[in-house]
Amino acid sequence: MSGRGRLAFAAWTATLLTTTALLPLTDGAGWYFQAVFVVSVVTGTGVVGRRIPLARPATVALQVLVSVMLLTLMFAASQAFAGLIPGPEAIRHFADLYESGGQDVRDYAIPAPVGDGIRLLLLTGVTAVAILVDALAATYRSAAPAGLPLLALYSVASGINDDNGWLLFLLAACGYLTLLLAEGRERLSQWGRVFGGLGTRPPGRPGTDSGTRPVTPMRTGRRIGAMALGLALIAPAVLPSLSGGLLEGAGTGTGKGNGDGGLVNAVNPVVQLQESLNQPDDREVLTYRASDKKDHNLYLRFIALDRFDGVMWTASRRDIRPVPDRLPQPQGMTLGDLQVDAVDLQVQAQKWYQQQWLPMPYPAASVDVGDDWRFEPEGRTVVGTDGQDTGGERYRLTTLEVQPTAGQLAAAGPPPVELSREYTRLPPRFPAEVRQKAVEVTKGATNKYEQAVALQRYFQGSFTYETSVDLDRNDPQAIVKFLKDRKGFCVHFSFAMASMARSLGIPARIAVGFTPGKDQGDGVMSVGLKDAHAWPELYFEGVGWTRFEPTPTRGSVPSYSLGESSSTTPRNKGQDPSAAPTDTAPAAPLPSTSGCPASLRNIDPAGCSSQAPAGALDTGGDDGFFSGPVVAGLVLVALVLLLLAAPALWRRRARRARLARGAPALAAWAELGDSAWDFGVPPDDALTPRQAVVRLIRLGSLDAEASAAAHRVATAVERVLYAPAAEPAAGVAGDVRRVVAGLGAAAPRRVRLRARLAPRSAAQVAWAWSQAWSERTQRWSEAVRAAGMRLRPRREGAS
Repeated sequence: MSGRGRLAFAAWTATLLTTTALLPLTDGAGWYFQAVFVVSVVTGTGVVGRRIPLARPATVALQVLVSVMLLTLMFAASQAFAGLIPGPEAIRHFADLYESGGQDVRDYAIPAPVGDGIRLLLLTGVTAVAILVDALAATYRSAAPAGLPLLALYSVASGINDDNGWLLFLLAACGYLTLLLAEGRERLSQWGRVFGGLGTRPPGRPGTDSGTRPVTPMRTGRRIGAMALGLALIAPAVLPSLSGGLLEGAGTGTGKGNGDGGLVNAVNPVVQLQESLNQPDDREVLTYRASDKKDHNLYLRFIALDRFDGVMWTASRRDIRPVPDRLPQPQGMTLGDLQVDAVDLQVQAQKWYQQQWLPMPYPAASVDVGDDWRFEPEGRTVVGTDGQDTGGERYRLTTLEVQPTAGQLAAAGPPPVELSREYTRLPPRFPAEVRQKAVEVTKGATNKYEQAVALQRYFQGSFTYETSVDLDRNDPQAIVKFLKDRKGFCVHFSFAMASMARSLGIPARIAVGFTPGKDQGDGVMSVGLKDAHAWPELYFEGVGWTRFEPTPTRGSVPSYSLGESSSTTPRNKGQDPSAAPTDTAPAAPLPSTSGCPASLRNIDPAGCSSQAPAGALDTGGDDGFFSGPVVAGLVLVALVLLLLAAPALWRRRARRARLARGAPALAAWAELGDSAWDFGVPPDDALTPRQAVVRLIRLGSLDAEASAAAHRVATAVERVLYAPAAEPAAGVAGDVRRVVAGLGAAAPRRVRLRARLAPRSAAQVAWAWSQAWSERTQRWSEAVRAAGMRLRPRREGAS
């Protein structure tokens, strides 16, 4: 392969490896195979343009023209001339698709459904990067600047998805290193003969340039690149001054640490609240069923936010440990006459719902879940590690349904000093107006419980639930504005009540999760996106962390929070969330409605939901064992295994042909050389057969029998090569087999396995292919030049 051919192939590889960083952004990978096709056509066009040869700008212009025609054929064939040439109607269609794709990007969180609009955006971006990389690396022969468009492509993907992980980075980095090594090989090959010969292939083997000049030493370059990449990945993870490194996915919020423990990082599950809130479709997140098939009005919470900076609530960095068989006693739950009922639940999460926190009621007493989940005792939450998420997770748990009375809460004593100090902490610049409002609202209350009830009643009485209100994450006066405007969604209400409770000395934090959901019959409850919610938890000694509900028209107000003189019937018990002015605000970075095609989203939103049939708990979708992704995965695995086994299969076939009955002695000699190479004795074609056998006996540590067989093979070859008349040699194939057996007996087990599974001599296939390709391309190039000379007009007067 020529130097520019290698650069073009390296540019193609680097672009496609970097494009894999976009795969986590979409629900489905069909567009990627289209991108492979488009990038291949663009690269091939560049190869043709450089072979003709065209001027450099003309080559790039030809690639742009071909890519435009190709995208027109794929997306606007019916609106274009001859299906390829875009006209005004096709341009308008492209504009509509770009607008639709932009709207889908705004509407959906990742992984987004791949409609025509998003597919066009992806293919356009990847094609533009492919043209730039090929032009810089192969056309203008400057591979280093080609890393800029590759970096831009990877940065877009990692900027949208902060959990791209180390594997996608590794693929992109390997692609760029391959491009640099290809350019380095091309530049170094122009210096002349390589000194030392260590980087050359065995003399006489295919793969030398023009048959004489040794190929440049790529092995050293590959080792340097691999070492540099390894240091870039490993060094940040082991240096004590850094917290993670590229091996730890950004934004995962978990780190496994040493042993079975680890740390759970501070995360903010309400950062994407506004985007999740405005998603057009409601989808089922999970289903659960109580063993007694009763309605227990259970809120499913997955995280507790305990740090408050004056604007936002976030989760502290906490220790995590393996999930115990029985979870410890809930903090503060010490009253002997407290009514506590145990409820057994079965929970099934949908496959598309992928987040690292496990939804479950508070407080759970036990959880039966996989080994990659960890328990955080302070917030009493369960978090996934090593990429574990809730997608398709099925688990069982036992939860405690705590039913305190108003009298028990009113009689609660002071909380522990350390707990009170941590959970009543407020920022130094906490607005005085909020403190004053808390004191004003709770005027006349004689204990912390009455203050909490007064705060809840204040928000339930004169505020409006409205999801269109923005959550300003940078304004320290956000709570003041909320108290003044008196409208917002669950995050506003829970943030405000918890901060006001802290200002009154009541320990408080924010819980994020889901309201109980809708009854599907037979005890099955279905929880959807519109059931997502945030609420405050206040601490009362003897009872522990207790849920309150300040958000009007949402969920249900606990009976114990209505005050001692109020009815014990929850005010909003059984209220349909759809009756709210606008649908509920998800209080977490919920995944997108990735299974809903854009065409159905605006026509029939109900058709995009994943409602479970009544009485069915396992609603993980209709993907059978032989579904498309599974079949594609099996085919991919089979292809990879076949590719790995190809060298060994080729060697077996070659050995059988060379040692067949009646095969010439030279074929057996070639097999002996290749077998020795497989066992670590590289060939040296400068030696005579007798010298080569002496060397083989010494390096291969052959025994007497194998040595004698090797000498007989050498003698047979010398007779064929040097005798006046070639003499037939009987038994050469058997002698070769004896030598190979001797090599195997003397070699370590590792060397024997490598000789069998990954034979070194199989490299000849690549050399032969490369040599044949170079010869074909050279003949084709000469034919093109000759045709151009014939078509060129003769000068006047020329003979």
